[in-house]
Amino acid sequence: MNYRKHTFLLLMSLQLAAVSLYAQDNGTIAKANEKYEDLAYIDSREVYLKVIDRGYGNPEIYRQLADSYYFNAELPEALSWYDAYIQGTDNPDIEYIFRYAQCLKSVGSYDAANELMGKMYQMSGSDSRAELYINEKNYLDLIELQSGRFELQPTTVNSSYSDFAPSFYGGQLVFASNRPSGGRASRLIHDWNDQPFLDLYMVQPSEDDSEPKRISKRLNSKYHESTAIFTKDGQRVYFTRNNYTQSNYKSDSDGTNRLKLYYSDIQNGKWSEPKEVPFNSDEYSVAHPALSADEKTLIFASDMPGTVGLSDLYKVDINGDGSFGEPESLGLKLNTEGRETFPFIDGDGNLYFASDGHLGLGGLDIFIAEVKSDGSFGEPFNLGEPVNSSLDDFTFIVNSNNDLGYFASNRDGGMGSDDIYSFKRVNKPLMNCFQLLSGEVWDSESNERLAEAKLLLLDENNNVIAETVSAVDGSFDFDVVDCQKAYAIRASKVNYDPSQESFVTGSDFNIPVKQGIYLKPKLKLEVGQDLAKILELNPIYFDYDKSNIRPDAAAELEKVIAVMKQYPTLKIDVRSHTDSRAPDAYNLKLSQRRNVSTLKYLMEQGGIDPSRITGRGYGETQLLNACANGIECPDELHQLNRRSEFIIVEK
Repeated sequence: MNYRKHTFLLLMSLQLAAVSLYAQDNGTIAKANEKYEDLAYIDSREVYLKVIDRGYGNPEIYRQLADSYYFNAELPEALSWYDAYIQGTDNPDIEYIFRYAQCLKSVGSYDAANELMGKMYQMSGSDSRAELYINEKNYLDLIELQSGRFELQPTTVNSSYSDFAPSFYGGQLVFASNRPSGGRASRLIHDWNDQPFLDLYMVQPSEDDSEPKRISKRLNSKYHESTAIFTKDGQRVYFTRNNYTQSNYKSDSDGTNRLKLYYSDIQNGKWSEPKEVPFNSDEYSVAHPALSADEKTLIFASDMPGTVGLSDLYKVDINGDGSFGEPESLGLKLNTEGRETFPFIDGDGNLYFASDGHLGLGGLDIFIAEVKSDGSFGEPFNLGEPVNSSLDDFTFIVNSNNDLGYFASNRDGGMGSDDIYSFKRVNKPLMNCFQLLSGEVWDSESNERLAEAKLLLLDENNNVIAETVSAVDGSFDFDVVDCQKAYAIRASKVNYDPSQESFVTGSDFNIPVKQGIYLKPKLKLEVGQDLAKILELNPIYFDYDKSNIRPDAAAELEKVIAVMKQYPTLKIDVRSHTDSRAPDAYNLKLSQRRNVSTLKYLMEQGGIDPSRITGRGYGETQLLNACANGIECPDELHQLNRRSEFIIVEK
């Protein structure tokens, strides 16, 4: 049994199209439709399968049969029936294209799912789920970058039924389960999927032989209870229950029993009779509470009027006197046309939640959004594997003090339909604006891609922060870089001259950066040649009357260093020159100081053996033009004389 599937359907308005009735099976199909509309999916499924087996299937029957699997989180089983619906209609509903794509992801068919998302975008243009895909087609790469930050650990709380919605309660773990452990609640069967209703259980997770027990008769009723959150002092609990208050079971105008939030306080050592929050309604659902780090705000999921998706995330103030403010949506950055639900706030104030509207691996995925200084939340990030899978992953909690936590999933390999998984967080997720950096290395003359080129990623201070080697097809990948930052990529390869490309990343989140690098085939170096001309070095500037190496000069000297490392027998003579616009003796001493600084940089920063470099300053003794003392010349002609030469003396 899976309570959240019940929740999800209660959090949406069903648009049930009339099924064409065949005269031979009029009564049979009508009965199935009635059960479908009553959300008795197991019963309706059996009838639909029999009708199809007799040859009376049509697109609407396929659609409703697919839904009977989808809303019980059996996405692989729903796949073929959504396919039959899509293939059998000329104008499929956008929501069913989305569900079909989710089912394809559940079996690993990501290319086919992505193709459907592109079709969905063409049909709608305004659906945020399709827009997210169009803007982040590399989402699987981004998810992979987040993966591996959590290590799953064994837990003994699961049963062969449904166990999920873990929460911390002192040293105890509270969770929801429909395991049949005696009592009136276990004898009631929900016609959604013919399994018992849920209760809240409590267990000591550090004791392997600890037996889960129902938390309280006051909190548990004969209907569903789930998703509890406790205040830090353990004196109050907020939790989700069917619309059932003081033995009064209520439904909306369509006869659907909705979900409500309740709270209870410890009084004389026992939980008090649960009370409803004032923003509950018989006409829509309010469910799945979370508390902010300061416990002054309640976060929850609802399909109340104004919701943009099947369920949205909301917040409401908890006032000092215990009253509540007015609910407010968390906005379109977090909420989509899909399902955003099961929120949790960690000790740092960051928001975790489950969603199928944001781009994920299939079904519900767990996302994190960083809290900002003004209390709002940033862009949501997928937590990656192993927390997320191709099926439903949800109800995530973590202790920020020890990085231990829990979540639930219906992935393969569990004991029941939903299972609770324990984890250790080994690295915090990426939550800053970042971009993927990749590119290709090319031969500048033949335009062929170059394999085995060495690539260095440099920051704005010319520090190497990463390195890699180009693949067989010339491609390379540096993973992520920060937004709005200056970087450079330096490439080198045997028999090629080194090259460097500088760039600045943009401000758009998750937009990949593609950088092409062209390498010139190695020139035949000859004694007497100037490396500055061969490498097309920019002028090596010094500040006025100074001899220290500036960052822009260092970038040029790094190119010389790269060549000398590429050609280990190469020896050079470094020659520093000035123009004539100062006294001769002064220029000679200045050029000598600058020459010493240049040689020192090559040796100390570049690791070049002193035996391979010589040099001296020539002042204004070797002018390249007639701009000598007393001759009026424009600055561009003087600039020709202010130069550094790197003359090859031995190769």
